Amino acid sequence: MSTYVFPLPEQPSVAVRGSNARYAVSRIFCVGRNYAAHAREMGGNPDREPPFYFTKPANALTPSGATLPYPPGTQNYHYEMELVVAIGAPVFKVTPEAAQAAIWAYAAGLDMTRRDLQAEAKAAGRPWDTAKGFEQSAVISELVRASETGLLKSGAISLAVNGQPKQQGDLGDMIWSIPEIIANLSQLYHLQAGDLIYTGTPDGVGPVVPGDLITGKIDGVAELTLWIGEPA
Repeated sequence: MSTYVFPLPEQPSVAVRGSNARYAVSRIFCVGRNYAAHAREMGGNPDREPPFYFTKPANALTPSGATLPYPPGTQNYHYEMELVVAIGAPVFKVTPEAAQAAIWAYAAGLDMTRRDLQAEAKAAGRPWDTAKGFEQSAVISELVRASETGLLKSGAISLAVNGQPKQQGDLGDMIWSIPEIIANLSQLYHLQAGDLIYTGTPDGVGPVVPGDLITGKIDGVAELTLWIGEPA
């Protein structure tokens, strides 16, 4: 039997609606610029640039309803409201049609971002890790099984800060559909149960400060809330 120098960390996991069992998470993939208006908002050109990927550590997961301290190292802390897809079967180099069978569940999520650090990294041609992959940067609601929702092709996605609408979009506005994302990502990775995919955000991203309340909703999936606390 193996022994460890330090205790094993807790397994990152997400609650599942209607079940006491939890979904154990191994990896978090995120799709960049998957809504045309947001691509333009970030200075990109969706007519020329396909979506791309970055990752967050699994221990960045934070459940809806939490209060997060304003993170260190930033003066421009942003929300990005997203649909999250949970993979439930192994897939590798599959077609979009075959990829549909791997969709196990959906959730509402927030890709929290240190936007000033991201801008600095972009300007220097450096990775985005400090801007995207920091502690508690992947907020998520409970998972809702795809067997309850069917394949999501459309549906309103929205976010408000202190009750003021900030993001309004539709899942049908994605440049790449959910099956296309999974199929494309499977050309690069052996996807498996335990993988989450944050599928991109509509335009309207912006900053929050301590004391703010974020509320988000994806019709037919879930709602989430997040309070922004004082710096730790």
